[in-house]
Amino acid sequence: MGFRSSSVSGGGITGFFGDRAFARSLMHIALPVTLQSMLRASFSIIDQVMIGQLGSASISGIGLGGKFASIHNVVLSAVTAAGAILISQYLGQGSRKNAARSYSVNLLVSLAIAAVFTLVSTRFAEPILGLYTQDDATRALGQTYLQTYAWSFFPAALSGMAETLLCCMEAAVFPLIASMTSLCINTGLNYLLIFGHGGLPALGVQGAAVASVAAQVVSCLLVYLFLAVRLRKKQWRLRFTLGFTRPELLTYAKILLPLLASEFLWSLGENVYSAIYGNIGTQACAAMTMTTPIQCLMVGALSGLSKAAAILIGKSLGTQEYDRAYRDAQRLMRCGLAASLVLSALLLVFGRLYTTIYRVEPEVRATAYLLLVVFAVISPVKVQNMILGGGILKSGGKTNYTLAIDLIGTWGFGVPLGFLAAFVLKLPVAPVYFLLSLEECVRLALSLRLFKKRSWMQQL
Repeated sequence: MGFRSSSVSGGGITGFFGDRAFARSLMHIALPVTLQSMLRASFSIIDQVMIGQLGSASISGIGLGGKFASIHNVVLSAVTAAGAILISQYLGQGSRKNAARSYSVNLLVSLAIAAVFTLVSTRFAEPILGLYTQDDATRALGQTYLQTYAWSFFPAALSGMAETLLCCMEAAVFPLIASMTSLCINTGLNYLLIFGHGGLPALGVQGAAVASVAAQVVSCLLVYLFLAVRLRKKQWRLRFTLGFTRPELLTYAKILLPLLASEFLWSLGENVYSAIYGNIGTQACAAMTMTTPIQCLMVGALSGLSKAAAILIGKSLGTQEYDRAYRDAQRLMRCGLAASLVLSALLLVFGRLYTTIYRVEPEVRATAYLLLVVFAVISPVKVQNMILGGGILKSGGKTNYTLAIDLIGTWGFGVPLGFLAAFVLKLPVAPVYFLLSLEECVRLALSLRLFKKRSWMQQL
């Protein structure tokens, strides 16, 4: 893909992006979001290492229980993404009233989703885990983890929209501070509750879940404290209101419903992948779970670009600056490609060293390294999809496009290839992972074609 050269000269990051205001706004959004994601992934690695001392069954149990919980997180992210699209465009137009209404309705939807997932996770954890694995020990540990972790869904729903509003106000540093604090609490409580230090009982897997719930509550409280301070500084009295007109509700539904369907079906596909790994065997599932924190760390390192794309390009579309929006989108994609290639190279160099910190069987360690190699190869494509499909194409509100792309990629290619490789060809987990990951290439090809047509660019 070619990129237009900038007419604005400069050095450093300003020279790279060619626009001082754009570079400044990008750093205000992307850097805190990136640091927040990397912190979460880093602490996740620490958590995994702690749980890893309990053996492969515990690693697999948390991995599978967390995988179902991730459906809630992904669906919640769809709601916050819809909120970011609307709020960023309305703030770009200077309409605080519409921005407040968008915040309110998305918060209400988030809480409703949290209620459903909390009920399902606490009441039906056993049959849910039975879909992922036939190993009794792994299933029991996953059930214990999921039933406790589910109580983090409500504070996550509350804080999700507050974080989105802060990011749209270019104050993403506040969610970063809240995450730093809560993640430190999470790690400290993990150490105390998993192993029973400080006179506390050794709860093992359940201790990890309790720590996660406590940390999420702290994060929620801090985010709303920061939001109140920011609103006061901006002299903005944010009121909870749902007074949408019928045309506005239709616009909102056209954005949210495809997003919900897209994120839910994508996450469901990821859970099908986990079920495939789990049915290959406990060791295969443990190896895949070991790689998850590294995958999150690498993707998280560039997640700020996706968030920035949705907000900054959304603001440009809101003021009908379409050429600027297209140019900025190209810049973000170029930055993501360069950074992902560097990170993939580092993973290939240090991946084997990472696997040595787990107390698992040598076969599990070797398999985990092969999975990291596959991820390093596919990562640049995955990052482009995150920026393009997860940020740029959604910024104009035509989320039905990304729904179609996700359906074709995940369910048209990924899931069938996974079943073919695992249950017909009976391949080991590494080649299975590689084959189903080819869906990323399909999604990128479709997304690039749509991007170049510019039909996604519209003012709401």
